[in-house]
Amino acid sequence: MSKIWFITGANRGFGLEIAKAALVAGDRVVATGRDVAALQDAYAAHADAVLCLPLDVSREADAVHAVEQAVARFGRIDVLVNNAGYGQLGLFEAIGADDIERQFATNVFGLMHVTRAVLPVMRRQRDGHVINIASVGGFRGFDGAAVYCATKFAVDGFSASLAPELAGFNIRVTVVEPGFFRTDFLDASSVRYGTRTIADYAALPRPPLS
Repeated sequence: MSKIWFITGANRGFGLEIAKAALVAGDRVVATGRDVAALQDAYAAHADAVLCLPLDVSREADAVHAVEQAVARFGRIDVLVNNAGYGQLGLFEAIGADDIERQFATNVFGLMHVTRAVLPVMRRQRDGHVINIASVGGFRGFDGAAVYCATKFAVDGFSASLAPELAGFNIRVTVVEPGFFRTDFLDASSVRYGTRTIADYAALPRPPLS
């Protein structure tokens, strides 16, 4: 039986590649993201097998609504891929509190919103798989990436703790921690930088982010 995949951040990067692999396998996909037009363009050749939905993961009500639409269309959700996110890079002191909160709102709380919305569906099914896309920055810190790495450490810890809670429902939890890949992660749409300049840091040697 074909599976139903619910993928966040599905218009580019890992989200798009995972969706393509699922479609090749004969599965169906709920592709979500902030830019519905981009999603529709990306999946134009698979319109019958893909449901494109708008989703800002930082809004819990949006997550609930998207899951309701997915179930109304396909009847179930077998695999959740929490891929949506971006990188807030720069020296910790150079990043304002609002930017830090926005980073956590997307990378951590957004992931939790979508997971919370999907879990009742998977519990009813007594089956499911939650895949959380973290980063090598989820188990190793990098100079100039303290805030981003903090969110990925949070995803790692959340995933490890959630897995035993859900095991009795036959729901599996996997955390994926990729290193550097040929995606567009480091372009302007996926990365933001701190805006403050602190002279003390300028004189210090900075190790590469690798």
